[in-house]
Amino acid sequence: MGDVGVVIPAAGQGKRMEMGQNKQFITLAGFPILVHTIKVFQSSKYISEIVIVGANDDLPIIEELVREYDFNKVTAVTQGGAQRQASVFAGVKTLSSAIQRVVVHDGARPLLLLAELDRFLLDSINDMAAVMAIPVKDTIKRVDERGLVVDTLARASLRAVQTPQVFQRVLLEEAHRYAVVQGFFGTDDASLVEYLGHPVRVVDGSWENLKITTPEDLWVAERIFQRRITPQDQTEL
Repeated sequence: MGDVGVVIPAAGQGKRMEMGQNKQFITLAGFPILVHTIKVFQSSKYISEIVIVGANDDLPIIEELVREYDFNKVTAVTQGGAQRQASVFAGVKTLSSAIQRVVVHDGARPLLLLAELDRFLLDSINDMAAVMAIPVKDTIKRVDERGLVVDTLARASLRAVQTPQVFQRVLLEEAHRYAVVQGFFGTDDASLVEYLGHPVRVVDGSWENLKITTPEDLWVAERIFQRRITPQDQTEL
């Protein structure tokens, strides 16, 4: 598979959580959300390096978590930019020159299973760019600025995109550089690759691989962990 590195953007403050702190540090099933996220990549035999990108004030906290949980694949904890896009690019540039394939995964997406990650990496091994995604359950309507329906989109062709997303490093770096020159801001890294004109393949994701954005998400995540984790597991990480 070659050398695979991971960039975990964890600089978001999570204002919608209404908890007055970076949501990555909120306790979930006994551990900070970010610890659950890092653990999956630390455990994967396919991952060589992990770079975590955080807000400047949070870097000491992240570094302490890395030491406390002995995440020895974490090679750098670096400061992010003004937007997620700049933070990811900073993380990519921090990876060692040996890394040829880059995974990007949200720090606040802690429910990814190791088996799902490894399957995704193997399924996408021949792709220059690939993302995890799930079918859309709800009917999606496009509306105008007045809130009036313009049209109803064909649900069968729609996907809700998740992370992890994986890219050949040369392509991802080119996409980020091009976006900077063009002043383009995408909603995820795949959108930058698409803007460059390169195809992105979709790989089936998991309904449980949710992103913790609101208090309701945290409540759901707690229930998922309660179902997954045995009493013995709750005392060990």
